Amino acid sequence: MAIVQPATRPENPRFSSGPCAKPPTWTHSSLADAWLGRSHRAAGGKVKLADAISQTRRVLNIPEDYKIGIVPASDTGAFEMAMWSMLGERPAQMVAWESFGAGWVSDVVKQLKIEASEHIAPYGEIFDMASLNYGNDVCFTWNGTTSGVCLASGDAIPANRAGLTLCDATSAAFAVDLPWDKLDVTTFSWQKVLGGEAAHGVLILSPRAVARLESYTPAWPMPKIFRLTKGGKLIDGIFRGETINTPSMLCVEDYLFALDWAESVGGLQGLMGRAQVNAQAVWDFCATRDWIDNLAVDPATRSVTSVCLKFTDPRIKDPAVFAKAVAKRMDLEGAALDIGAYRDAPAGLRIWCGATVEFTDVEAMLPWLEWAYQTELNAQ
Repeated sequence: MAIVQPATRPENPRFSSGPCAKPPTWTHSSLADAWLGRSHRAAGGKVKLADAISQTRRVLNIPEDYKIGIVPASDTGAFEMAMWSMLGERPAQMVAWESFGAGWVSDVVKQLKIEASEHIAPYGEIFDMASLNYGNDVCFTWNGTTSGVCLASGDAIPANRAGLTLCDATSAAFAVDLPWDKLDVTTFSWQKVLGGEAAHGVLILSPRAVARLESYTPAWPMPKIFRLTKGGKLIDGIFRGETINTPSMLCVEDYLFALDWAESVGGLQGLMGRAQVNAQAVWDFCATRDWIDNLAVDPATRSVTSVCLKFTDPRIKDPAVFAKAVAKRMDLEGAALDIGAYRDAPAGLRIWCGATVEFTDVEAMLPWLEWAYQTELNAQ
């Protein structure tokens, strides 16, 4: 029997987990003031980059003694830069509960080849951070973009630790109130919660991280694009907007617009609130249906940005094929774009609920999800 389609589609069906939906007020004219065709080292370019850093500090409530730099190659570049520059002075504990965290584990073990231990949780679960030895360096991902699990807090991280904490916060920044006193190195890409254009990363260093950089020299050759020190001293210009390589000033303008928009909706608290209500709508939908559930096992560790779902109906013959078919139906109908699970993750869906997504679009999308499920089930 044919299932009746919902009457209303989302106004913006973009639910991709990166690059994510633009802020709702964004138009192409938002980039009209971009510093184009000019050197980023000229006065106007420097002002734009410095403004991006200062607004980042203000919106995220980053302490004044922490350094903020704009670096190449998105969050991946920022986190690799930190690992290659700082790890090796003491043993490392590599913690992962999703694909990108697993990638950091592999890079440290197979490329840097330093003394390291692996602490891996399966998809949908999270590792017990209290069980770690913080006399060592600890690398982890705050929010699992591909698994939909997120640290509930940083309470397990001691304030008086001897090692450094390196946190990939790319799907958490601007959606979670990060505890800066527990984080020595934090990285993110503005393509996530603020819906900025890709290819640039942000690197945030605590005073302890700066001290490590200035007191420790890694045993391996350092590519120019990763170098944060010169003559044993931090290259401070990087953290004033004098970027290591040429940035896209179009992307910087886009980020500045997103930061302005973030402040217009109440700053960090407003952004967090928007993500929470979006995610809650999906969670409530799942709670009233017996065929779909959150991938996160513990509700306390559910991500409010990358909400990962699994189909639980035993009548589904091939979960991977079924999930892809549902995602394709949603895409073809213009009801939800790019919601398939990440390629390394369990079969299912991944719906971005970050702050740039409108609650009304989430509400309009969910009946289409039910329609796509029922239609695909009938088609088996």
